[in-house]
Amino acid sequence: MVGRQLAAAGLWRGIVSWMQVLPGIREIPLRRVRAHLLVEDQLTLVDAGPPGSGPAIERAIRAVGRQPGELVRIVCTHGHPDHAGGARELSGPGVEVRLHRADREAIRVRLRDVPRRPSLGRFFAALTPPLDDARPLDDGDVLPVLGGLEVIHVPGHTAGSVCLYGRRDGILFVGDALEARRGRVTYASRRYSDDPRAARLAVKRLASLRVETVVFSHYPPLREGAERVLAELARQA
Repeated sequence: MVGRQLAAAGLWRGIVSWMQVLPGIREIPLRRVRAHLLVEDQLTLVDAGPPGSGPAIERAIRAVGRQPGELVRIVCTHGHPDHAGGARELSGPGVEVRLHRADREAIRVRLRDVPRRPSLGRFFAALTPPLDDARPLDDGDVLPVLGGLEVIHVPGHTAGSVCLYGRRDGILFVGDALEARRGRVTYASRRYSDDPRAARLAVKRLASLRVETVVFSHYPPLREGAERVLAELARQA
């Protein structure tokens, strides 16, 4: 298995829990999830945590010597409530929310609608406050952050799951497209994914990237051996 092979090679020393992932990239620990603040002339937030995360995120912004009013962009890796749930409370004039169009549509469902076509994915979507004003993310979009942050559509965990790739720094934000449970990097959770097979296959797109740091949403970042991990996952997929 990937985890045992890499553990034997000593690569798991690269998984660390730092508040600062890289200069200008600050991890914000929230309830069972991590958001990431990109600190440049303008502030960008990658994922917004569950509903009610606004105060914690605003405190984190002040902790780096900035003001919440400097936040201009919230980029959600997918529409699950622990990633996009806090976006609406942080949005407002001057704050752009970005979410893949498939998930923007999915989270319009309400709890009363779920029994008509019950599924775990629809239930999760119903727990996320709608983001009708969100601008859609499309595969290949490049956001003006970190020297150019490319959107890579990796459907499977949700229909609109995306990874965000910063070529300049070799950094890859994977949302829930990958996990690192117990020191073993693996595919998106089968239990919580809409289409686990599609999620595995989507990982093949990541193997061609020059990646030095993989940033997970629920686990510390992987800072060594990232390309080897991605290549092995793509091979196994």
